[in-house]
Amino acid sequence: MEQLNHLKMLVVSISGGLLGALVAALGGWSEDLTTLLWLMGADFLLGLAIAAFWKKSSKSETGALSSWSAWKGLCKKGTYLLIILIANRLDVTIGVSYIRTAVIIAFIANEGISILENLGVMGIPFPQIMKDAIELLTKKAEDPEGE
Repeated sequence: MEQLNHLKMLVVSISGGLLGALVAALGGWSEDLTTLLWLMGADFLLGLAIAAFWKKSSKSETGALSSWSAWKGLCKKGTYLLIILIANRLDVTIGVSYIRTAVIIAFIANEGISILENLGVMGIPFPQIMKDAIELLTKKAEDPEGE
């Protein structure tokens, strides 16, 4: 039993270290990153629901669930994180602090648009203020310094 506890502690420690290193590489934990991760999760789950229950997914030939389509979606979201890592390194290299934020805001807008599209497929109405907020985020991502 003691060996199992040691193994568990080793796995938890290594996982925590790797996750901490990833977060540091992404520029640290921030509210905009938290928002993006929540939206990425919501978009993925809504995509699964559309495929599973409505069978109207535009990502597969039949519109039904497809493990290949789900895998591609996860890879796409992983690539978002890679681009955020690159944007953070550009900020550090150039000595500025807005490239990472602009990239995250652009991805938040993209995920928000995708969520609104998914809700439309499901027949769920969404408030105009959500559309307006996403439009504002899109404009903010295009001009991160507010000029």
